[in-house]
Amino acid sequence: MADLPFIFGADGALSGTIPGYRMRLQQLQMAEAIQQAIKDHSVLVAEAGTGTGKTFAYLVPALLSGGKVIISTGTKTLQDQLFNRDLPAVRDALKVPVTVAMLKGRANYVCHFHLERAANEGRFQNRDDARYVHIIRNFAASNGSGDKSELPEVPENSSIWPSVTSTRDNCIGQDCAFYKQCFVLEARKKALAADVVVVNHHLFFADVMLRDEGVAELLPATNTVIFDEAHQLPETAGLFFGEDVSTSQIMDLARDAQAEALTSAKDCIPLPDAVAALEKAVRDFRLVFGLDGSRMPVKAALEREGFNEAFTVLLARMAELSTVLESQAERDPALENCWQRAIALTAQLGAWQTGADDNLVRWVEIFTQSVQLHATPLSIAEIFAKQMEGHPRAWIFTSATLAVRNDFGHYLGQMGLPLAVTACWDSPFDYPNQSLLFVPPGMPAPNSAGYVAAVAAMALQAIKASQGRAFLLCTSLRAMRDIHARLKDAFLCDGLDYPLLMQGESSRSELLDRFRRLGNAVLVGSQSFWEGVDVRGEALSLVIIDKLPFAPPDDPVLAARIDKMNAEGKNAFMEYQLPYSVITLKQGAGRLIRDETDRGVLMICDPRLVEKPYGKRIWQSLPPMKRTRVAADVAAFFSDQPAPPVE
Repeated sequence: MADLPFIFGADGALSGTIPGYRMRLQQLQMAEAIQQAIKDHSVLVAEAGTGTGKTFAYLVPALLSGGKVIISTGTKTLQDQLFNRDLPAVRDALKVPVTVAMLKGRANYVCHFHLERAANEGRFQNRDDARYVHIIRNFAASNGSGDKSELPEVPENSSIWPSVTSTRDNCIGQDCAFYKQCFVLEARKKALAADVVVVNHHLFFADVMLRDEGVAELLPATNTVIFDEAHQLPETAGLFFGEDVSTSQIMDLARDAQAEALTSAKDCIPLPDAVAALEKAVRDFRLVFGLDGSRMPVKAALEREGFNEAFTVLLARMAELSTVLESQAERDPALENCWQRAIALTAQLGAWQTGADDNLVRWVEIFTQSVQLHATPLSIAEIFAKQMEGHPRAWIFTSATLAVRNDFGHYLGQMGLPLAVTACWDSPFDYPNQSLLFVPPGMPAPNSAGYVAAVAAMALQAIKASQGRAFLLCTSLRAMRDIHARLKDAFLCDGLDYPLLMQGESSRSELLDRFRRLGNAVLVGSQSFWEGVDVRGEALSLVIIDKLPFAPPDDPVLAARIDKMNAEGKNAFMEYQLPYSVITLKQGAGRLIRDETDRGVLMICDPRLVEKPYGKRIWQSLPPMKRTRVAADVAAFFSDQPAPPVE
């Protein structure tokens, strides 16, 4: 086994080649635990506090192991950072001849077939798309990877991308004229040949379940699987271990069938009519439901006026289109593909309607223009445990937030890991001197009518003390918008010139860039800013959390899980809802101190943190900050080190 104390030490390989590297005892201990797990082909669940340097702690033993390694991340941002920055740095420091590849989902790669069809048809949603398609064409002709992240000239959220990339449904495989030039296949070839492959959780589970994205081919030869940001796995795995079907998929099928009617089946008069009838049935089905953003259990959906009639018509129109496509399927591989998709989607709709699996809870999610029919597992533990069987290999699960007061029981139960080795390393940061936890006194009950107004008023006082430089993290979009509006009025009334930003005004990366650049901004956000956000230095000195992040009790999946646990004699609140809240809160709190020199105040407005018996269990899971309920202490904290002048 490699001499890790020397590699991580003051005169070791890392400090000698990586600028700014400093040895941390917690990092070394974590690396040694991971090295042992790789050697033993065992399961390790490891929590490492912010600043531990967990990325290097798993990369060093992984690169020295000599076997094939899959590293899965929670976000594409971390995936890109690993592949482009951290992996090359550690590989060069260790001087090991390790080959590295990155594999993304097929929607990230330009598809030659769909690109040519889009360009030749010339039917675009707007002028920008018409311009972008020529840029993408030139990119596809000259770029080796076809990865759309390498083409910044075309925005990631541009409406052209779905027309020039493929999906699992509309890829025609070996029948494609561009099969040998396929960027997706090329990425998979590189991944198969590489020693270390970087993927993300969505890709990993999509492939494990659907055998579509290339990971299934990698797993048999893999010696080690490492999940970073592993706290996201239960939710991500639930998405893919379930059975979902969306009206968006049906509309995509209709769009593709219409395109084939114009190119490969011009003389088939019934085809455009069948497509139009299906599109109308989808729109009528969407009209059955109310505003977008809502979720409802299957019982509530079935009881909505017009649901059964609209669903029956939708199935009938699917069957009609399927019959027409069957009559044309031999004419072109793309028509054959459309026919097979129609059959599969009809079967999925029927399976959701009957709901034969007792482990699946059926529910409906409403979006602006679509409806998603979900069947989500009540538990993924047994399903995930089966995926880990077979070839012996090491499984490493790591994150800054997996435990509740160093107890991993909740996470191990969710993931089906009863025999896993667990370990926890605290952050090396000096929290008692770098930070202050403030719970304001006199706050009303979180479910009371005046709560949001009280949060905004208390936040305003703290923001004045910190001179801006704040995140305000909300547990709902409604609260976010309300608090933003109240702060906007208060800033105007009090003559405060702190820039006020809100999630949704532009992309997350653009908002973060502005926040860092401005130096005294206040950003009001919801779920997108609770995790995966790194703002170091004085630009972020105050994090305000409006409410303890309990999952909404009207969530259909949560409600079903609570009912099941309570029926089994368990305490669903203490065993499921509270641990979920703790882990989410730790993520939000983790935005504050990102460096040894950072200082800041964490303000949690929710009085339950100090008034409820379970509150102690929550704050004891947070970093060991000084605690206060005196507003003057916040002002004193910031007056000890005044904010720097803003240019």
